[in-house]
Amino acid sequence: MANIKSSIKRARQNITRNAHKSAQRSEARTAIKAVDNAIEAKDKEQANDALGKAEKILDTMANKKVIHKNKASRTKSRLNKKVKAL
Repeated sequence: MANIKSSIKRARQNITRNAHKSAQRSEARTAIKAVDNAIEAKDKEQANDALGKAEKILDTMANKKVIHKNKASRTKSRLNKKVKAL
């Protein structure tokens, strides 16, 4: 356990930030699953809509440094490739 005042505050901040970032990562995973489900159903229009939402969420997560920008880019690219293959 932290003893110094600044490190106690740091520990508190880390708990709060981790909870917030976990929720954001979960939101991104849900958006990715929505695209995958639309692809499985072979519904191109729904897949395109879901892809647009997923890309927006992934870009936001990358800008806020919740996930790495290269991971966001890689994920978007893979999803785009799957949608175009429909």
